[in-house]
Amino acid sequence: MRLRPIFCTFAVRTDNGGTPPLSSNDKINGHNMTKLLLVRHGETVDNKAQILQGQEQGELNETGRQQAREVRDRLKDEKIDAFVSSDLKRAIDTCRIIAEPHGNPEIDTTPLLRERDWGSFTNKFIPDLKDKPWPDDIESLEHLQSRAINFLTYLRTTYPDKTVLAVGHGIINKAIQSIYYHQPMNKLQKMGNAEVRVLLL
Repeated sequence: MRLRPIFCTFAVRTDNGGTPPLSSNDKINGHNMTKLLLVRHGETVDNKAQILQGQEQGELNETGRQQAREVRDRLKDEKIDAFVSSDLKRAIDTCRIIAEPHGNPEIDTTPLLRERDWGSFTNKFIPDLKDKPWPDDIESLEHLQSRAINFLTYLRTTYPDKTVLAVGHGIINKAIQSIYYHQPMNKLQKMGNAEVRVLLL
């Protein structure tokens, strides 16, 4: 199974003019929709230990590998045209497992799908951070949502009328859905490990 890094930037707006959800008219008029199977990576050693991983690579534990196998088995008969993953190891490993029934597909990896950069909070025990002031080096929500818009734009322009499975992380996946649904991130439920959600772009 081959990995192909992709580096995508687009001149797009970061407000609601960026990547709107399709209206019913788009579908009726035969718009070439992209079907996105958005997946969060399986549970990792640090997830279990309540360590904030951020943009560290992360290692799936046995629970995480089993979660990925369950997604693999559920989607084995789904026609998937492309596999895309964050370039962090925990996402790539999840994507590889899910892609097994589909031959030897090339997996496109991109930093656009990386988890939020938690700056100096990275590798810290999450319960200890509850009352701590946020450091200045945490990735801003604006930058996170800009990455989400760039990713959605990439999918719509590269894979029209295709089904794409993309493996990301809890916060970036929430940012993607925030843009898609035009909802604040704090109004959206965070995805569980190896959860799959479907978006029509």
